Amino acid sequence: MTPFYDVIIVGAGSMGMSAGYYLARSGLKTLMIDAFDPPHTEGSHHGESRLIRHVYSGGPDYIAMALLAQNLWQELEDITGNNLFVRSGVINLFDPEFHTFRDRLTHADDAGVRYEMLRANEVMKRWSGITIPEHYEGMYEPDAGYLFSERCIQTYRQAAEQAGATLLTHTPVEHVECGPQSVSVKTAGGDTYHASKLILSTGAWFQTLKPFVDLPIRAVRKTVGWFDAPEALFGEEHFPGFTISEREGIYYGFPSIGGAGVKIGRHDTGPTWTPGEQQTPFGAEETDEGELRRLLELRMPQAAGQLKRGSVCKYEMTPDEDFIIDRHPLHEHVWLAGGFSGHGFKFASAIGQILSDLVQTGHTDQDIGRFALSRFAKTGISSSL
Repeated sequence: MTPFYDVIIVGAGSMGMSAGYYLARSGLKTLMIDAFDPPHTEGSHHGESRLIRHVYSGGPDYIAMALLAQNLWQELEDITGNNLFVRSGVINLFDPEFHTFRDRLTHADDAGVRYEMLRANEVMKRWSGITIPEHYEGMYEPDAGYLFSERCIQTYRQAAEQAGATLLTHTPVEHVECGPQSVSVKTAGGDTYHASKLILSTGAWFQTLKPFVDLPIRAVRKTVGWFDAPEALFGEEHFPGFTISEREGIYYGFPSIGGAGVKIGRHDTGPTWTPGEQQTPFGAEETDEGELRRLLELRMPQAAGQLKRGSVCKYEMTPDEDFIIDRHPLHEHVWLAGGFSGHGFKFASAIGQILSDLVQTGHTDQDIGRFALSRFAKTGISSSL
């Protein structure tokens, strides 16, 4: 007979795996179900590294959540002994005629976040591999850095299973039904699992859950590349993580970690991808390498060496690029977490704890009002898949 669980999590990527750990640690009988085998290359968490910054746009709620996430990543490191975070610093370069960081500094000051505002010549003196116009500015966060994303998922997986959670891999979910106080989840293999509560955190695959839930989430194909660069300028011992915001595009990147080359990706733009479609590999489009190389040639010309490798991943975009963390409107015992829009991974530790709190008490100490589903007036919700 199939056991009855306190909570089932459908989608054990960054948010789901984190939530599974905190729920299991709290003593709840937890089942995590994933269509693949986390960490994997079918979601939004692969590619080895993700930036984590604290001077965040969107108001004090984002900054508070970023600081909570940082503390929880450190706690996970301390508990497991795994190195998950590197305090490399992050330099945010921007054209003030296009973009500014100054609107968020008051909130950063209130939260005690350290940063430096730098003129273009100060940026280029400190990091001689950078070339920017004289009217550009930089905002440097010395306490920011990057997470080893796949290692983070693997660590949460191990910790969750050690805490008693069960993980089913290579198990797509086909059907969800809700009773007044229970849920049933049927998998492609024909098995059905039952629980008191349910978390849906399926990332770019949310569209496969229609019509049980129909969220305004668009999956987008994204590319990143690693380029050969002088270690003396761009090696992990010398160079920070970075973002670049200008009219030509919004980019992010990392120093050469372990000699892998400078990693760079573009945050804005990207073609829509439909779950189930074959993902075209890196290099299928001329712009895959071309737009990344163009940016390096402009802003870090000595890092525009030979392409060492490229990779394709996915964003799950909401119309406003804010997350969705909310209760299902028709089912109080179902929670939704999605639409992390290319900037969610750094928050995964905090969101996992938030989801755990919501499942257990219906409440969280974090301000998640901006992530309410009700902000989308035309969202369609049905009661069964």
